[in-house]
Amino acid sequence: MASWAPHRPGFQTVDRVVWREVRNADLGPDVDALALLRDGLAAIGALDAVAMMTSRDIRRHFTGTAWVGNVTATCLATVGLTNGETVGRRRPGRPGPLGTVNLLVHVDHALTEAAMLEAMSIAAEARTMAILEGGYRPDADAPPVTGTGTDCIVIACPATGEPSPFAGMHTAIGEALGAATLAAIRAGVADWLAERRG
Repeated sequence: MASWAPHRPGFQTVDRVVWREVRNADLGPDVDALALLRDGLAAIGALDAVAMMTSRDIRRHFTGTAWVGNVTATCLATVGLTNGETVGRRRPGRPGPLGTVNLLVHVDHALTEAAMLEAMSIAAEARTMAILEGGYRPDADAPPVTGTGTDCIVIACPATGEPSPFAGMHTAIGEALGAATLAAIRAGVADWLAERRG
């Protein structure tokens, strides 16, 4: 796996990813969020896992799967945009309830480290496209949100087999993981927007 997850970031060989659901009250200014995550993982015997945190109800998760040639990619995501930002322009102050976009994309082909980084860029691009399609703006005069200040992406692939050196948009791997990510994030954005309107 490759990620910038708060627990076990970077390149890791592991067999599970954990989403830790927290409430805003759990993360006050005096709380060490990484220690909170680590202690929670220790309590369930999951310190070996790559782990992310979200204030989104994890029951509201979405998946997308795509098949291109002999490649299968699957994305699992939770989507909250209350912590939304527009790339290149931070919002002043800290927004209200913290929401984030956490996603795990698995491809069924081994990848080199370079290809895993390329796959991460495709997943990030797909996430951003799906969010932009939703058109969420925190204020009427604000630009559309492109992500959140705490988004996290995990790319996973088999640890065995001949690794593919590329995962860009010209490849079946890139097409499949992009399509799977688009499907999951589109569904998550639609759900989040519908909940806000409800």
